[in-house]
Amino acid sequence: MDFLDKLVIPLSPEHITLLHYIAMLILILFVPFISIIIGGTVISLFYQRKGIKEGNNIYIRFAKNVIEIVTINKSTGIMLGIMPLITAILIFVQIFHNENLIVVSYFTGACAFIILGLILIYTFRYSTAFSNIFDSIKDFKTDNTSLDDELAKFRSGSLKLSFKSGRFGILFLLIGLWLSISGLTLALFQSGWNDNSVFSVPFSWHVIARFIAFLLTAGAFMGAALLFSFFYWEGGIKGLDEEYKKFVSKFCINLTTITFIIIPVFLFINVVGLSENILTSGVFAYLTVALFLLFLGYHYLYSMYKNSDAKYSLHLFVSILLTICVVIISDQTAIGHANAKEALMLSRNFEDMMQKLNEVNAIPVISGEDIYNNICSACHAFDNKVVGPPYKETLPKYNGNMDKLVTFILNPAQNNPSYPPMPNPGLKPDQAKAVAAYILQEVQKYK
Repeated sequence: MDFLDKLVIPLSPEHITLLHYIAMLILILFVPFISIIIGGTVISLFYQRKGIKEGNNIYIRFAKNVIEIVTINKSTGIMLGIMPLITAILIFVQIFHNENLIVVSYFTGACAFIILGLILIYTFRYSTAFSNIFDSIKDFKTDNTSLDDELAKFRSGSLKLSFKSGRFGILFLLIGLWLSISGLTLALFQSGWNDNSVFSVPFSWHVIARFIAFLLTAGAFMGAALLFSFFYWEGGIKGLDEEYKKFVSKFCINLTTITFIIIPVFLFINVVGLSENILTSGVFAYLTVALFLLFLGYHYLYSMYKNSDAKYSLHLFVSILLTICVVIISDQTAIGHANAKEALMLSRNFEDMMQKLNEVNAIPVISGEDIYNNICSACHAFDNKVVGPPYKETLPKYNGNMDKLVTFILNPAQNNPSYPPMPNPGLKPDQAKAVAAYILQEVQKYK
């Protein structure tokens, strides 16, 4: 990670606070996106296989709709999936570079796995589309047997690519997610900071609990997002028959109910073990808001479950999304408290650097006494003749007019034929001013 260390800049307290706010923002973008990507791909992969096996067109149609909804487009995958992780790496390099931590290593590994996973997920999406095209013409036969064999071969290959890319894409995303959670957990629990074992943190109960909590949240958010997309967004998907609507509504409500109802248990588990300096009133306040939003979501979910109606899909979607955002803010606030000593050290380093810069850039004080001793004293003294006349005889004519004396020093002229002409000492205006002030002050002692 030496090349990352070169990106480190000194941080003031304001910079550190700003970095934590940026971390909150990028996680608020990343977590919901990666949740629906993982959840949607698992659902699509499951129902695609099940639909082909059972010959159920509803399952196949549902699998196609889901993967198209969650992947949106490749630009979205880059902006919400890859860029936030790269930004997180840069942030944690700045914050933790003074400690012997593997936080950055976890996030770097997570970024690599998630990039591979997203590439495979989008491959799954497009290969699924090709499979559907080939499947629609599977009963079409031509007079050319070899052409029919080629089409069958393309259909089989596209289907295999779809399943493989989907499975490996999910696997890589889960590994990347596991590493991301390990990095965040290590940043949160100071007790793990001196542990250099790469494997001890990912398999700790803190990481496992947070990973399970994420999967449950992903399931709940996925169900709510599908309800929102199918039945609310821009008036819902057009052309859905009643049988298909009932299937989608029932599946999404059941998925959200099963996963959503367990989330508070893991919120409580994740709080256990946090030290007192982390569990501040602010962290508790955010967790309280998260619980309130959860129970608000339960209210909407119960209404939908009871009436088998997707009427409150927007309300449910927003309540779960806000819950995720508040929990992320709570975690980042806790991480900020956990890193208070590190932040103090970074602030001191920043102050030391600024002090050194001020010393380097400080304007040197011009000493009139030094200039007199080094240059003027070779020809002048205050009370006796050396080469030139004594100052107590020549300076009274200036009557304390320093500007007039400075003009003479910068451009000397012979005023007394009894003495040789004064050579130009080659002083700058500031130096001439400094030495003039000095000799005008000192000559007062010889009156």
